Amino acid sequence: MPGNDFSHIIERLPYARPFLFVDGLSSLDPDHVEGFYRFRSDSDFYRGHFKEVPVTPGVLLALLDMTEDQGRIAGLALTEAQMEFLEPVNPGELVRVTGQRVYFRFGKLKCNVCLYRENGLLACRGTISGMLNKEQV
Repeated sequence: MPGNDFSHIIERLPYARPFLFVDGLSSLDPDHVEGFYRFRSDSDFYRGHFKEVPVTPGVLLALLDMTEDQGRIAGLALTEAQMEFLEPVNPGELVRVTGQRVYFRFGKLKCNVCLYRENGLLACRGTISGMLNKEQV
């Protein structure tokens, strides 16, 4: 699923492995972002999240749905999330995430987000909001 080279944007994200859940961005404009990530099968959180049949924790799927605005990386502090979980995401699965800006004003970014499984099925969707970290702008 690799697309254009947006590595300069990913480098400015305020996260690092093992908490960086972005492998790459496919598209980006002021109102929309699309990216992808493959959940590593050997990630530690799978060991305890359903012992017999590991599945990706929903909280990680919601956190994966971060975005940016107008070419500036949003050092966002997540302030609100309303997510609907529809499908499990398995270890080793490649997911595609889309974000559509609802608004950006007074330092608050609100986006509608969707996360799709490798088979194309919608795994979760919702709305997230966050406040910009002024030092990150």
